[in-house]
Amino acid sequence: MRTTITLDNDVLERARAISVKLRTPFKTVINEALRTGLDHVQQPGKCRRYKTKPHAMGVKAGRNIDNIQELLAQIEGEDSR
Repeated sequence: MRTTITLDNDVLERARAISVKLRTPFKTVINEALRTGLDHVQQPGKCRRYKTKPHAMGVKAGRNIDNIQELLAQIEGEDSR
């Protein structure tokens, strides 16, 4: 089938260079590149789900997280202010 498309200059130069290097007709290079590109576009990317592992940190006995100032004083000492 014959159709008209507009190629960017860099794409045209690369396709021509590949055509010469492989001694393959320009039409064949363009068709193969389009097939490969369309296959890539059609398939969704394979992404791995990000997972985190929880870590029980707990609070040491005698420490209360409801009052941050008091907790910092217990951890750092009263003279650290």
